[in-house]
Amino acid sequence: MGTSLTPEFWERFSVLLVVAVGMTAILTAVFTTAFDALTVRLRSRRPHDTTPRTPHRPEQNDHRMSAHC
Repeated sequence: MGTSLTPEFWERFSVLLVVAVGMTAILTAVFTTAFDALTVRLRSRRPHDTTPRTPHRPEQNDHRMSAHC
């Protein structure tokens, strides 16, 4: 015995579908905003190193190395 989909079913289905799409859009916006704010906060907490990094130079000796070994 088959059942038919009544107009009441389609009405409830459409209402639930609209609610689900709306909740998905709202939750996506909320979580995106929250994660963006968290990212900005974490990036602003990092110390900004503005001093240029120079390579380590070996100590200079007063004598020259011989070209003949």
